[in-house]
Amino acid sequence: MRPSRIARSDQEQAIASWVNYLNECRLGALMDKLSAQDANLETALGTIDSAMDAIQTQIIDRDRGSWKGMHGFIAEVAECGVGNAREEIEGRLPSYVWVNDNGPTDLIRDGVQIQQKFSASGGHLSLQAIQQHHAAYPHFIERGGRYQIPSDHYKRVMELYSISPERANKMATSTGEFSLRQWREVQDFFGRGDIRPEDIEPSKLSFSDVQAGSIERAMGAEKASLESRDREIRREAHEASAPSVRQAAGVALVSSVAEGGMTFVTAIIRLRRTGRAIQEFTDDDWKGILGESAVGTIRGGVRGVSVYVLTNFTATPAAVASSLCTAAFGVAEQANLLRAGSITEEQFLANSESLCVECSVSALSSFMGQVLIPVPVLGAVIGNAAGMLLYQIAKDNLARGEAKSISRYLKELSVLDEQLDQRYRDCMRQLDEITRRYYTLLDRAFSPDCSAALESSIALASLVGVPSEKVLKSKEEVDRYFLE
Repeated sequence: MRPSRIARSDQEQAIASWVNYLNECRLGALMDKLSAQDANLETALGTIDSAMDAIQTQIIDRDRGSWKGMHGFIAEVAECGVGNAREEIEGRLPSYVWVNDNGPTDLIRDGVQIQQKFSASGGHLSLQAIQQHHAAYPHFIERGGRYQIPSDHYKRVMELYSISPERANKMATSTGEFSLRQWREVQDFFGRGDIRPEDIEPSKLSFSDVQAGSIERAMGAEKASLESRDREIRREAHEASAPSVRQAAGVALVSSVAEGGMTFVTAIIRLRRTGRAIQEFTDDDWKGILGESAVGTIRGGVRGVSVYVLTNFTATPAAVASSLCTAAFGVAEQANLLRAGSITEEQFLANSESLCVECSVSALSSFMGQVLIPVPVLGAVIGNAAGMLLYQIAKDNLARGEAKSISRYLKELSVLDEQLDQRYRDCMRQLDEITRRYYTLLDRAFSPDCSAALESSIALASLVGVPSEKVLKSKEEVDRYFLE
C-alpha cells in the first residue's frame, strides 16, 4: 500500500472522527442542559412551596393585617416567591427580596425598590393608595422606586389611560364595561405629572389571587405553569441539539476542502515521482491535477453529508459510515471500468471484495484507535494508520504465500496431467485390442461351421467374463443341458 493511500485513509477517518466529535459535543451539551434543568425545576417548585409555607405560617395563621389588610402581606410574599421561581426555572438567580419591615419599600428586585398597592376599595384600581404613599414619601420615585399593583388593575388602568376624551364621551356606561368616573380618575392621576405610567408595573398576580381563600389555588396554578415552562425549555433544548442543515453544510464544506486538498497533493506527488519538477508540469498535467481535485472535492462533500446523516439518523458509527462511503465510491469506480470493458467480471468481483475488506479494516482499526486513545480525531487517525499498515503487511505476506502455493499446485497438476494422459493412451490401446478380439470372435460365433462357432462362442463368453463352469464347452454338455 502506497503511503498516499494510508494518508488518504487517515484523512477520511479524520473527517468521520471530527463529525462524531461534533455529535458528541452537541449531545453532551443537551445532557448538561437537561441535568441543569432538573435542578432548576426542583429549585423553582421548592421556592413556591416555601413561599406558600411562609404565607400560611407567618400571615394567615397569625391573622397578620386582619381581614382588611392580610391580602397585602400575602401579595408581597407571593410576588417574591413567584418572581424568584420564574427566574430559577430559566436557570437564573432569584431577584426578589421581601423587605418585611412595614417601611416605604415592600420588595427589592435587582436593587430596585418596589412598593405594592393592592386596594380594591372604592373602585380606585389601587391608584388612590399609590397617591397616598407618594404623598408620604415624595422622593420614592426620584430614588428609582416603582409602584406595583395587581395585574388586573394594571390592565384596566392602561386601557382607560389609552382612551381619548372624544372616545370616552361617546362610550356607553350602562353595560358596566366602561366607567366614566374611573376614566377621569386615571386621566387626572397621570395628568398631575408627579407619577408617570412607566412608574407603575403589574404584579404577577391579580387581586383575587392574593386572597387568603384563593392563594393556595393560585400558587398551585403557578406550579403547573412552571412545569409547563420546564417542558417547553426541554423541548427547546432538544430542538437546539438536533442535527441541522446548517451544521451538515459546514461538515460538507470542511470535508470537501480536506478531501480535495488531499487529492491535489497526492496528484502532485505522483507526478513528482516520475522525476519531473513542479515547474516542468505541462498544461495537460495541471488539467489532470485540477480535474482529480475537483472530483475529490465533490466526493469529500458527499462523504461529509453522508457521514453526518448516517451518524445522526441511523445507529451507524462514524468510522463505519466513512468506510461505507469509501466502499461505495470504490465499487462504483470498478463498475464503470467493467462497463467500459477495462476489466472482466471476475476482476470486478475480486477488486470489489478486496476494497470492502480494506474498508472494514479501516473502520475497525479507527474505532479501536479512538477507544485506546480517547482524543478526538487523533485516536482515529493513529488507529487507522496502524491498522492499515498491519493489514498491508499481512496482505503482502499472504499474497506471496498464495503465489508459492499456486505455483506448486500448478506443477503438481502438470505432472498429474502427464500421468493421466499416459494412462489414457494405455487404456485406449487395451480397449482397441479388446474390441478387435470381440468383433473377431463375434463373427466366428455365427460361423456356419458348428465346430468353429462353438469354439468361438466359448472364447467370446470367456472374453466378456462369463464364469467357466457356466459355459457349455462340448456337444455332450449341450445335449445334456437341453435334453435332460
